[in-house]
Formats: sequence, structure tokens, C-alpha cells
Amino acid sequence: MGVRELKPNIYSVGAVDWDRRLFDELVPLPDGTSYNAYLVKGSEKTALIDTVDPPMADVLVRNLEELELKDIDYVIANHAEQDHSGSLPRILEVYPGAKVVCTPKCKSMLMDLLLIPEDKFLTVADGETLSLGNKTLEFIHAPWVHWPETMLTYLREDKVIFTCDFLGSHLATSDLFVIDEATVYEAAKRYYAEIMMPFRTTIRKNMEKIKDLAIAIIAPSHGPAYNKPDFILDAYRDWTSDDVKNEVIVPYISMHGSTKKMVDYFVEALIERGITVRQFNLSETDIGKLAMALVDAATVVIGSPTVLVGPHPKVVYAAYLANALRPKLKFASIIGSYGWGGRMVEQLSGMIPNLKVEILDPVVIKGVPKEEDFKALDRLADEIADKHKEYGILN
Repeated sequence: MGVRELKPNIYSVGAVDWDRRLFDELVPLPDGTSYNAYLVKGSEKTALIDTVDPPMADVLVRNLEELELKDIDYVIANHAEQDHSGSLPRILEVYPGAKVVCTPKCKSMLMDLLLIPEDKFLTVADGETLSLGNKTLEFIHAPWVHWPETMLTYLREDKVIFTCDFLGSHLATSDLFVIDEATVYEAAKRYYAEIMMPFRTTIRKNMEKIKDLAIAIIAPSHGPAYNKPDFILDAYRDWTSDDVKNEVIVPYISMHGSTKKMVDYFVEALIERGITVRQFNLSETDIGKLAMALVDAATVVIGSPTVLVGPHPKVVYAAYLANALRPKLKFASIIGSYGWGGRMVEQLSGMIPNLKVEILDPVVIKGVPKEEDFKALDRLADEIADKHKEYGILN
């Protein structure tokens, strides 16, 4: 993408990965991603803020060469994860005089992950500053957003905050700043759901640390930068709050049609009661879409047939992910069918201890649904509607 200027003497020098479709061998990337790095030229010193994923190291080096730098004095490592730190060894070869600036925890991790010698590091405390001459970098420790060693870097004079993974979006785009807000909002919400949601309460605390900063630009390490900071800050305040919406998420799978009949009837019953429903067939679902739906929902109802004596393996996978992602759900239940018995309800209930939810009575039936089974689904729909009314999210 080449070098682009955010503000005078502040340059975007990272790389866009248009074709990547999977992250950590787990997270779908339907729109690719970017690995943003930034070069800040002060009157006396120069700092590179973060690097790029190792396969993109040549792009970063070419961009830095385009700026005709005499040297780089500091490489700020906000985060040790390899898509941002992985090109550090290459940069230190090209610019051997550079010091790696990071938190003490990050230093330890980078030594382990990348074998960087200890004498190459300069560790900084929370709130410490580093002068580049006419520009001052302030370091803000932000542990567990989303790794324990994370920090943010604030450029005081220009009111730019470099947030690395925090507030980012997996989105390959030629736009330096956000242009299409709807597209970026969806990408940022997916990113939050898949990566940041397990650390929701910690993120709220770290947002408090930056609330009084004058911020003109938020420059994350994935996706476009924000020259209207409230766009993403307001979104995160909403996503990380305890507020839920009048929504029920129904992830399900059906092998011979019985569970599907139950789901179809149940979804219609919820809609008739004024509840928004998002239904996901787990045999085909992009798991990132399911994660996004869980960000705001009040209730999840898992639909599964019984396989041998337990839930379907794909339902197990979805339950495991939901437990790991820790959405702010308030209620949960299970519906499904069995042929000759099993312990599906007990097994699924035991898989979601991280979800601080009230478990509503499941509806698990034998064979295809009959009239009394549909009545039981109506009772569950009524109970969910009553719970949503009690919670003040359904009129």
C-alpha cells in the first residue's frame, strides 16, 4: 500500500493482507486484514510503532526505505503477538541501533518468542514518557487487552493514540481512515466478539485510563484509523457494558429433522412474542457471525440432537466457544431430541460455567415433536418473554 501520512511526520508504513482468510487457525477473516505499523519522526529521534506479520516484513522494510531514514532509534512494541512483533528481528537487522521499547512483561515474552537479546530492550513503566525532541510518547499499560503485556502509546503533541489490537478491525482496505462506517462497524464488532469479548470487564477499566486524553486520531494495528474517535469508543462502551438487547440466539444442528422442527416452531413462537431472533445452523455457520450475535443478546437457546449419549460435536464446539468468549448473556436454555436416552442437558450445562446465566427449563423430547412438545416450546417462549420484560428490554 506504500507510505501514507496520518499527520505531519507521522506515517503509516504497514501492510495490507488482502487474501488472508484465517487467523490463529481459528478466526475467519472474510475481509482479509492489515498489519499497521507507524513511523513517528521527532526533531531528534525517530520511533517505529509496532511491526508486521513476518510474511509481510519486506513490505514494511520497503516502506521504511521510501522514507530515506538515517536510522530508527526506537521500536515501540505495544504487544508481543507475532502478527505485530514477528518482524522485529528483521527490523533490528536493518536498523541495528534501535532499542525495543515495551513493558517488562512484553520484554520477557519477546525474548521467549523471538529470541531478541536482553540488551536490545528499554522497558517502560505505566505513564512513563519518551522524548523524540518535539514529540513525546506516553506509555499506558493496558494488561489483558487482550494479552497480559499490552500497552498503548499516546503521542501527546499530535493527540494520536496507537492502540495495537485494541479498537481494531480485521479489514483489508485501501482507506487510511474510516470512510464506510457501516462496513468498519461490522468488522470491528466481529473483531471485538472473537478476540476482545472475553476481557470485557478489563477493557472497561482500561478505557477509564484513556477517557481524559485529548484524542484526535486512534491508530490501531488492524483496519483503518479513526479520525472520528467517538465512532469506535462509543461502540466499545456499548459492547462492554452490561446492557443486553431483546434478542435470542438459537445455534442449532439437526441430523434427521426433529430438532429442526422444534427450532422452526420455537423461533416463530419467539417472534410472535415480540422478540428478535438470530438463528444459526451450526453445520454451515461462520462462527464469527455467531460470536457477533452473542455480543448484545439477552438469551441463548441451544438446539441439538443427542449423539450417542451427549450433544452433537458441533454443538459442543459452539458451547465451548461461547463459554470461552464470555458474552454478557442473562439467560440460557436447551432444546432438542433424542432417540433412546442420554445426558445431553447435563453435559451442555456443565460446559458453560463462565456464562453467568439463569438456566431456564430445557425442552428435550423423544423422537419427532408432538402436540405436547410444541406446548412445552410455547411455555419456554413465554418464560423467555417474561424474563425479558422483567429485565426491561421487552415492552
